[in-house]
Amino acid sequence: MSEYAFQMFAIILYMIAMLLIGWYAFKKTSNLKEYMLGGRGLGPITTALSAGAADMSGWLLMGLPGAIYAAGLVEAWIAIGLTVGQYLNYVLVAPRLRVYTQISKDSITIPSFLDNRLRDNTKLLRIASGIVILVFFTFYVSSGMVSGGKFFQSSFGFDYHTGMILVSAVVIIYTLFGGFLAVSYTDVVQGTIMFFALILVPLVGVFITGGLGETGTAITAVNPEHLSLLPSTAVAAGIISSVAWGLGYFGQPHIIVRFMAINTVKEMKSARRIGIGWMILSLVGAMCTALVGVAYFQQNGMTLDDPETIFIVMGQILFHPFIAGVLLAAILAAIMSTISSQLIVTSSALIEDIYKALFKKDATDKHYVTAGRVAVLIVAIVAMILAWNPNNSILDLVGFAWAGFGSSFGPIIILALYWRKLTNIGALSGMVVGAIVAFVWGQSATLSGMIYEMVPGFFSNLVVAVIVSMITYKQNPEIEEEFNQTLEVLKAEKEK
Repeated sequence: MSEYAFQMFAIILYMIAMLLIGWYAFKKTSNLKEYMLGGRGLGPITTALSAGAADMSGWLLMGLPGAIYAAGLVEAWIAIGLTVGQYLNYVLVAPRLRVYTQISKDSITIPSFLDNRLRDNTKLLRIASGIVILVFFTFYVSSGMVSGGKFFQSSFGFDYHTGMILVSAVVIIYTLFGGFLAVSYTDVVQGTIMFFALILVPLVGVFITGGLGETGTAITAVNPEHLSLLPSTAVAAGIISSVAWGLGYFGQPHIIVRFMAINTVKEMKSARRIGIGWMILSLVGAMCTALVGVAYFQQNGMTLDDPETIFIVMGQILFHPFIAGVLLAAILAAIMSTISSQLIVTSSALIEDIYKALFKKDATDKHYVTAGRVAVLIVAIVAMILAWNPNNSILDLVGFAWAGFGSSFGPIIILALYWRKLTNIGALSGMVVGAIVAFVWGQSATLSGMIYEMVPGFFSNLVVAVIVSMITYKQNPEIEEEFNQTLEVLKAEKEK
């Protein structure tokens, strides 16, 4: 069996496993709540690994190692900011969001929670939130499909479109039929593959390069400052911008929706420990993979044309072709887990927050589940059209989308959970201002060169939402009762 055949065999086994999990989830899904939110029955392991896998995408196995390989540990500040941001997300957002979304009319999406929490009779906030999710995530999904096409093109020599269609088809099938449960269960498998791949490659790599001492010597021979978090060329604004990525977590719908789906708030502590442990070890593994790669190429007098392929290349150098195929499956897992998560959240926004709010308010659950599946298909087809040209300029928006979501939703989620006086008008005003500021700032080379657009976008949203809410606030007994009930439930859970 050739090296190519071994690797393809591993990829085929992986894809079959994803489809089988989708079929299993399909058998367990019977109503809208289960299709969109898994019936709020996820365990802590599933919650943690699903949130992690949905979050990291191909950046973890290609983008981050490539940046560390090229520039050194100064690029680790993004990873540090993300870890801090996700930890605060688990502590500040997760428990309250799980309790409050159930108390506030059993909300199953972020827009429906904001609508119910703030008693927005105009439905403008819910519809605007749904549109933001629909637009940005369609771009996000298309970028993932492009990544899938390029993955098969670079790894196996496939035609770009063939690879893109193959990845898209598998993800669409298990997401469309299995819904949130299929996405969450496949994320567990995908997160596990990613984790072990990122631990295995640097451990074996260090052994091959002669141990920690020899590896460090080889790295510093390439660049004496490669192992420094604060090299002489470091700029404070650049470090602040990198750390500021962590602010985005509070407003990422495909991540925080996992917190809404956990079985009980009591299990959130276990989920946090598992999730943060997975994240730290995976990020460290990704960075160590890059550093070991620097050492290996220095010792062997080799060069690497594309730094972002360092994980793929090291896997092929160090392991049997079948194991290398499993490592390739880890990259595919990262890509597919994010696509599926974004598809189900986009479907939820389209059906629960736009279609249901505007057109069909009293249909059966069966109707909405069917509509949700149709929505997955429609969004996926639009994303595939956008992804057909791999050089389409629309994909440039993807780097901005993280800041767009963080600036739009982040401050509003925090205020909705912690501040009684937030109003629907304040939330809508803050959301619009945050999105506009982030967009304008991100499109200006001068401004974005000063500091990441997340910072001005996030804080302008926060300031506007607070000021407008203070002006428009009127006490509402129902809102007060839900807020107090949430605090009581949280207190009771802590005392157990």
